[in-house]
Amino acid sequence: MIIIAGNRFDPTSLISQYPPNSIEVKIIRKLSTSQTVYNYESLEQLTFEIKLRINIIKASKDLYRSRFSFKVFRESTCNPEFWERTNEGGFLLKDGVSPLNAINDIYINSYMYGTECATAMVIVFYKAVIDVYPKELFDRTFQRIYLMNWHHIDRDLGVNLYRNITDYIPGDCLYIKNPDVDPETPYWQGENAIDLGDGYYYGHGIGIKTIEEMIRILNNFRREGATESAYLTNTATRPDFKHLSNIYYSYIGQVRAIPAFYL
Repeated sequence: MIIIAGNRFDPTSLISQYPPNSIEVKIIRKLSTSQTVYNYESLEQLTFEIKLRINIIKASKDLYRSRFSFKVFRESTCNPEFWERTNEGGFLLKDGVSPLNAINDIYINSYMYGTECATAMVIVFYKAVIDVYPKELFDRTFQRIYLMNWHHIDRDLGVNLYRNITDYIPGDCLYIKNPDVDPETPYWQGENAIDLGDGYYYGHGIGIKTIEEMIRILNNFRREGATESAYLTNTATRPDFKHLSNIYYSYIGQVRAIPAFYL
């Protein structure tokens, strides 16, 4: 159910603005028919989330098509022009570098980069925001990026883990757990996967597959004598869509308030 400014929202008119059977329509229908209540302060906040989810899907597909490789942290690589590789294998944004240019470089010079799946998901989220925010706003908002799994998330990106969810929404990051992972390959203890909205999911290191295919792949990396299959957990990881929307519309309002002779 969608609630906007305290009132239940009829999505009919919003759905009519998108092509039939589009991912946008699937997102709206998922939100509106869910038993979970999705609250928004305004219609603009909802449409921002839809746009950002679409960009998460696009950023996932673009990263999949790139030469960005899967590597464990001890073997991770990055472009030293933009990033400092830390001792723990993360990528720390260099001083004086444009955050937007640094994230875009991962897609432009992807052959220079390699890391594990959780970090790839964070990169996807940043890239999705880049495709919505103006450069000035992105660079001002994300000045201290450190790419290192889920442990060093910028507070303004606001990535949150939601447990016991009843709906997976296109653009969500899901998690497939492999509880009987082979101790020789601990990096296959699970897979983060972006819901692409068409029955397929992007997981760095596995590629674009169905959930069933990802489970079969993870099951190949179980310990000897394993009895428990990998499985999809009922969790979803999402950026803070509302917070990002508020930052965006606050900036747009400031720009519109500037007299034309100052622009």
